[in-house]
Amino acid sequence: MTEESNKLIYKPLTTDGKARRGEVTTAHGTFQTPAFMPVGTSGAVKALISEDLESCGAEIVLGNTYHLYLRPGIDVVKGMGGLAAFNGWNKPTLTDSGGYQVFSLKHINKISDDGVEFQSHIDGSRHLFTPERVMDIERAIGADIIMAFDQCVAYPADEKTATEGVRRTYDWATRCLRRFDELNRTDEDSPSQLLFGIVQGATYKNLRTQSAEQIVSLDLPGNAIGGLSVGESKAEMEDILAHTIELLPKDKPRYMMGIGYPEDILMAVSYGVDMFDCVLPTRNARTGNVFTSEGPLIYRNASYANDERPLDPNCDCKVCRRYSRAYIRHLYNQSEITGMVLASYHSSYFYQQLMRDIRGALEAGRFELFRKEFLARYSQTD
Repeated sequence: MTEESNKLIYKPLTTDGKARRGEVTTAHGTFQTPAFMPVGTSGAVKALISEDLESCGAEIVLGNTYHLYLRPGIDVVKGMGGLAAFNGWNKPTLTDSGGYQVFSLKHINKISDDGVEFQSHIDGSRHLFTPERVMDIERAIGADIIMAFDQCVAYPADEKTATEGVRRTYDWATRCLRRFDELNRTDEDSPSQLLFGIVQGATYKNLRTQSAEQIVSLDLPGNAIGGLSVGESKAEMEDILAHTIELLPKDKPRYMMGIGYPEDILMAVSYGVDMFDCVLPTRNARTGNVFTSEGPLIYRNASYANDERPLDPNCDCKVCRRYSRAYIRHLYNQSEITGMVLASYHSSYFYQQLMRDIRGALEAGRFELFRKEFLARYSQTD
């Protein structure tokens, strides 16, 4: 195993119960945790540019391996100096492995122990993702943190199906690590990257235990909890998270994949999760729904046609300082792209402000009080 593959990158700063505050160091810099990563599926967070993300306070963004592989292609991204240079971000980046697309695009793929053969949603061409090929692709994309290839099963899954997913996830992670180490040994010009493993097991605690023990045994620099927020209840999600996170090392980053609702982020932070990602802030914003300190706001509703208030009266982002609900609603109804830009910026700022407030509460030793106060305000309706 190479030095890069088991490198310690997490620095703890403070704890408050099980919740914790820290920082993660990568080749493109350090980001503070708990952290929310905006999702740039094809290399861009929709409707926002890198300067917007910076002014919102984001410190790391996520790119999608499957989509970047198809367009513009890995040769283009690699030739431009890697993802962070290609999109003008020049800060920490993370790429998923394409494993989620195995789950979400299951109607156009075929899964075997070798890997996943899928049909492009763009032109119908067929491609094979093996663990080795995924490492080659993620190496070419050049993100600071790359995820091992895994199999996320649908919810609900019977135990036999979930067991197969756990077996493949470990086998594929082992093959990913082997190829990752080969690339580090043979490519002197390769970027400095960190490989994270993913724990699966659906809603079966025995399988979560098995998967966590297997993935942790690989001694990777970070670990993720996958296969949640795929249809299970919030109670089930919390129960499985509470069980699984106790099995993960405390001296390494812990990443809960695909979690996006503010109440779920606060819940997960209370158990010691460090990293989050989700398309929810910008996807919802583009369809007329933003997040505010008082709860979700469906700004496209007719009741806001003459509303002079900002999207969130308690927000100090540049959108809320200048524009009214009435104006942004008007833009939405005219299919004016500016409306999507303004709404996406606000929701992205809201999420980064939430993470700043969480980190501040942890530093002050008042996280649970902050969580209680936030949820009391957030449940208000307008």
